[in-house]
Amino acid sequence: MSSFSVVGLIPKTPGLLPKWLLFISLVSILNSFQTYTNLELTKKVYSNTDQVNPLSARTFGTWTLISSIIRFYAAYYLSNPQIYQITLASYLIAFFHFSSEWLIYKTTKLDKGLYGPLIVSTLTISWMIIQWDYYVSTV
Repeated sequence: MSSFSVVGLIPKTPGLLPKWLLFISLVSILNSFQTYTNLELTKKVYSNTDQVNPLSARTFGTWTLISSIIRFYAAYYLSNPQIYQITLASYLIAFFHFSSEWLIYKTTKLDKGLYGPLIVSTLTISWMIIQWDYYVSTV
């Protein structure tokens, strides 16, 4: 009889970056499902709430789910340069999206709704750039 262990699901790749990517992926998957059922969290990110409607929320949720899947795979295959690059690109796109909504389109404000996405994207982009040689050059 085999036993199931949550610990067995944690990426085996050394370092904290794979675990971080898995954590962010799982949180983002939950956020994606939330966008299909409730607009409240999405309205906390975007201050121009009249533009937050069920369609825009579901579109955002789908985009987040796609990014989550990319990041999930990266947690387990971080030494693959193509997966590393596409994961880094997903964070750059997220940073661009949230920054442009704040600075260009003015649909969000620099407050608690925007802090999370900006901190996570900036931290992860920096971390991935700094750690490139550690994870990819060892192949």
